Amino acid sequence: MTRPSVADIEPVGPAGQRGRLARLARTNVVWTLGVLVGLAAVFAALRPEAFAGPFNIRTIFINAAIPVVLAVGMTFVIITGGIDLSVGSVLVFSGVVAAKVMAANGAADADWTVIALGSVAGVAAGTGWGLVNGLLVTKGRIPPLIATLGTLGMALGLAQVATDGSDLGAPRRLTDVVGNHLIARQLPVLALVAAAVAVVFGWLLAATRFGRHTYAVGSNPEAARRVGIRVDRHLIRVYALSGLLAGVAGVLNLAKFSSTTIASHTEDNLSAIAGAVLGGTSLFGGSGTIAGTVVGVLIPVVVNDGLIILGVQQFWLFVAVGAVLVVAVFFDQLRRRLRDRD
Repeated sequence: MTRPSVADIEPVGPAGQRGRLARLARTNVVWTLGVLVGLAAVFAALRPEAFAGPFNIRTIFINAAIPVVLAVGMTFVIITGGIDLSVGSVLVFSGVVAAKVMAANGAADADWTVIALGSVAGVAAGTGWGLVNGLLVTKGRIPPLIATLGTLGMALGLAQVATDGSDLGAPRRLTDVVGNHLIARQLPVLALVAAAVAVVFGWLLAATRFGRHTYAVGSNPEAARRVGIRVDRHLIRVYALSGLLAGVAGVLNLAKFSSTTIASHTEDNLSAIAGAVLGGTSLFGGSGTIAGTVVGVLIPVVVNDGLIILGVQQFWLFVAVGAVLVVAVFFDQLRRRLRDRD
């Protein structure tokens, strides 16, 4: 191994600090955070009492909780160069499984043992769909777009068959303690759960061998195989992780709305993908961070909230998110072309 030259060593002192700050300023997370802060500042200036009040800030974090959980799993999948269109349907299916298990053991008056049993069943159901996706992609050699589009339909269809298309209710304890409860009258439990998911899986991606293998598989699968990474096994685990988090989101959705809300998740896959991409995760694989994804998810949530407060039609949100998503992918392609040219 050769020693680094003097030119390769980052200078210490003010010059080295300026270099680190310059690199930090160029990161996607910083730019995305700047966009988020700018949007929040605009809405706060236009409607300071309505937008910047404690109640509305709590509402923003509550509304972002479930999309954050979905987008964290999506980030892992996209970093490997894949995609998971099934997360919204898996969320619904997992919520149905959890609600049915809870209903079979006490329904509205279920105690915490029953709630825990139903929650585990819902998360296991989501993980199972993730495993199916991973096997279809790796062993079936089906492109991720097609494989997860197929399981999207299957998971949603089975959820509707199991319920005859009608929503199922949730135990009151789950709704009161997880869905609506505020710790110290300020911190929503839903938002804290989402934050815990982001921290744990952010650490998993940034500081563990599993995370390093995820980046390696997305950057160059063949090179990853040559250095001993079992690419197929790793992809199965990544898709299972995405399914697991969709299962967690299904239980949180049950707690938030006191219902399975079967017909309300057609845009969840788009929201999860948009959050990851807006946060700097490359659709071509190999790069992305959970911190960036969390900020990326908050952008459309803040825009949606601000549009409602300003009385603008909510349909403009889809226009804005779609346009920003296209622009983000365009600049990602441009950045990759410039890097390859160098």
